Amino acid sequence: MDLPTGQPQPMNRHWRYIGWLLAAVWLFFLNVPISTALQQPEPWRRVVGVTALVVFGLGYVLLFQWARRLRQLLLPIPAGRARVGLLVLLAVGLASIPGTDGDWLATLVYVAAAGVFLLPPWEAAATVVLCAVTPALASWLVPGWEAENGIVFAVLLASFAMFGVSRLAQRNSELQAAQQEIGRLAVAEERARAARDLHDILGHSLTVVAIKAELAGRLIEVDTVRAAAEIAEVEKLARAALADVRQTVGAYREVTLAGELAGARSALAAAGIAAQVPAEVPELPPEWDRLFGWTVREGVTNVVRHSGARCCTIQVRPDGVEVGDDGRGPSTPDATGYGLVGLRERARRLDAVVTVGRRRDGTGFLLRVHAPVAAR
Repeated sequence: MDLPTGQPQPMNRHWRYIGWLLAAVWLFFLNVPISTALQQPEPWRRVVGVTALVVFGLGYVLLFQWARRLRQLLLPIPAGRARVGLLVLLAVGLASIPGTDGDWLATLVYVAAAGVFLLPPWEAAATVVLCAVTPALASWLVPGWEAENGIVFAVLLASFAMFGVSRLAQRNSELQAAQQEIGRLAVAEERARAARDLHDILGHSLTVVAIKAELAGRLIEVDTVRAAAEIAEVEKLARAALADVRQTVGAYREVTLAGELAGARSALAAAGIAAQVPAEVPELPPEWDRLFGWTVREGVTNVVRHSGARCCTIQVRPDGVEVGDDGRGPSTPDATGYGLVGLRERARRLDAVVTVGRRRDGTGFLLRVHAPVAAR
């Protein structure tokens, strides 16, 4: 049976064996009633006593394992089933009386411990109290049965120990669930990073490839030489994009501001957009150089795809980078698109600020990434 999504997985076989051992080791308290049953002079009493105690021990272990399994899965223990299980356990203990006489009271130790593990706190406390006072009541009501003070102490000790075991089992299950949630979030973050990188790489490269292919199609009948040059450029860009994808998958890809500025010149020229691109870039820390490179890539991709602009201006300073155009403005480029979301995530890691909107003169579109003073 498949486990519910998001639930902690069962523990390995080693720890399952440890769980069975923890449940079974407490059965040594049954040595006294079993010895009493074996010493009964009448065979039917021996059979009834030993059989009832064996069934009792097996039922206790199975009940404990059932509840432990639910705790490992962080599932609630059904209170109704827990009560029925305890009543059955008590009934089997009572059934051993013909063979064990007053020593059947040892089974109350297990009933109390199981109550602590299975029931809500108030019901568990009531179960422990009833099991603790039963030996005194039994000695008073049944002639020949002596008060079993040792049983009272064993009930209290076992209940206290089981309370600690139940809390430990609960905390271990919660810790296991938290570790699995951390692993799931790490996988989700890595998938998001891979999707973001592939979008940023292929979105830009395929946009330029489409524009150059369209240009070559228009030129093929009027200027075959230039059309052939554009097709050669398309092939070069496609191979570069394939190499970028392979490097990204291998986590080796490096984006640089100088490389993206060179790519921006080529993409804008192919789209017929006049470009004002700085010939030199300032010295920047590697992480800021990468961030500014991603900004140029995303900004130029939006300009080529959406703006309808005639001119694009890129400005680079030590504290920031801007990509602006004279096109239709911010209503067309998707300011919440996947590329800009990825850019904001990258900027957030360096405490940089990403802003989108119109240029200072109120026209076109402007993408700006500004570095905080502390990071310059």
